[in-house]
Amino acid sequence: MEKLPNAAEESLGTAIAALNGELFESKLHSWLNRCLEMDNTTILVYYQNRPPSPLYLQAKDPSVHSEMETVYIGGAYLLDPFHELHVKRAPKGLYRLRDIAPDQFHRNPYYSSYYSCTTLIDELAFVAYPGKGVSLHICLGRDATSNRKFSTREVEVAQRIAPIAIGLAEVHWSGLSSTGDFQDSDVAQRLIDAAKAEHGVSLSGRQAAVALLILRGHSSASIGLRLGISPQTVKVFRKQLYRKCEISSQAELFSLMMPLLRG
Repeated sequence: MEKLPNAAEESLGTAIAALNGELFESKLHSWLNRCLEMDNTTILVYYQNRPPSPLYLQAKDPSVHSEMETVYIGGAYLLDPFHELHVKRAPKGLYRLRDIAPDQFHRNPYYSSYYSCTTLIDELAFVAYPGKGVSLHICLGRDATSNRKFSTREVEVAQRIAPIAIGLAEVHWSGLSSTGDFQDSDVAQRLIDAAKAEHGVSLSGRQAAVALLILRGHSSASIGLRLGISPQTVKVFRKQLYRKCEISSQAELFSLMMPLLRG
């Protein structure tokens, strides 16, 4: 007797049938949940010339997404490891937050002001490129609701289904596109211009680049590797930066710079 499809396969078939329809997002979520049992799902599109836009939000605890519009889309996304994948045009595939986050990510003010509020414990993302200038992230999270991380086996399952999830996403959202070019240097220049206009502080390009990497959660050693300079030189730039801004801590730097990023 021929084997019948299991629940996950049936759910996948329903998602495929819903392609290009209004119910696709919910059917896609149902299939992914059959495979991985996540606590929350966030489908987000990143553009070149404007802030990202959420396409689908689902969570067992709605507070997980309570800061999405005000904090994340309001400018904090520029500090996010997943947004950096978009900027670098990282290969399509599966990414885990802990594998792409900077070495001091969990100790920086961005994490404490945004990620800690989401209560996220673990996060996986399927990264797709459905159109020119955009990337689409299907983020699957585990939060305080279950209080558990994705297991090795679950990550392996996610890796196996990644080509399917990405293929479906690229078909369904093929109409998305964005013009222009976006580089980290654009964000650094925004800091330079805004710091001068708002606070009368003149930052050099290197000081602004160091500030941005500090805000993202990079240590001096990590910043040095990124910029091709020694950790000691990074510390010199950090001291210059703090002196110019008349601050003495990373928390003060975040409080000063975050409003400038929102501009």
